[in-house]
Amino acid sequence: MRSAEASRGALLALGTAVVSGVAVFVSKFGTQAVPDPFVYTTARNLYVGVLLVGLLALLALTRRRGGGRPAGRIGRADAARLALIAVVGGSVPFLLFFWGLSLTPAPVAGFIQKTQFLWVALLAGPLLGEALGRWQALALVALLAGTLLQSPVTARSPGAGEALVLAATLLWSVETVLVRRTLRTVDPLSGAAARMAGGAVVLLGFLAVSGRLPVLAGLTPAQWGWVAGPGLLLLAYVLTWYHALRRAPGAVVAGVLTLGAPITALLDAVFVTHRWSPGQALGGALLAAGAAVVVLALWRAAAVAPPAPGARKEYARAG
Repeated sequence: MRSAEASRGALLALGTAVVSGVAVFVSKFGTQAVPDPFVYTTARNLYVGVLLVGLLALLALTRRRGGGRPAGRIGRADAARLALIAVVGGSVPFLLFFWGLSLTPAPVAGFIQKTQFLWVALLAGPLLGEALGRWQALALVALLAGTLLQSPVTARSPGAGEALVLAATLLWSVETVLVRRTLRTVDPLSGAAARMAGGAVVLLGFLAVSGRLPVLAGLTPAQWGWVAGPGLLLLAYVLTWYHALRRAPGAVVAGVLTLGAPITALLDAVFVTHRWSPGQALGGALLAAGAAVVVLALWRAAAVAPPAPGARKEYARAG
């Protein structure tokens, strides 16, 4: 049973990686259409948040008309976790990342952000009890090497930009662990809606304080088109990612998600640069091997942590 659940989680994570790779590639063009990155990420997150809240409302209405049970109530502890997820996952790290990106070269920022799987693995052990075996540790080394080859960076003294990007990466890592814990009793759709809609509220507050709300209000239909298209990819990303975290350990999901990087690089090579370096090819191979070892080590060691007592019952009632 646990292996079957892990299999579904790993497959969902693989789907998330594919969506992520395409989304990052497409979002490059979106940031050209909406040059202010803070306005762009707020518009996109707001769009996805509205869609997710709409899906929740539609699901509740369908259940009511069909005579089904309404979704289970969310307790105070879970509500507090969802609010925290909106802050540490859906808003603040986006601001920190884009601020840091304005102060440091993109390859450096990209490399730091892609080390998220490492921080998740380090946090998941003490906080979730997800043990890291020797094969998984070896896989993390392969993932780190593949990440470095995919995003080659030159040596430089760390500064404020690197610190901001690292802070954003650490917050997203904390979010992964927090989501893994919260989804024991909260369905993924509710978690994703809280993350995106709640985060959008925080981002709107930032735009108001920084005087950027008129820019958001003045977006043209063409610009909103570049919000809506990538926004649908973000919607798919969040839903598949949260469903994957519901079923598989955070370190496994984060490890598989590193496959998004070579997918983005491949799309860029085919449609933009028309170049594919041996280093990128080797890096992609290492990432694929590392992700495969992470999943295989999980299954071999039966390391999937069982849900908390009553979690499946609560989840069934909530979902």
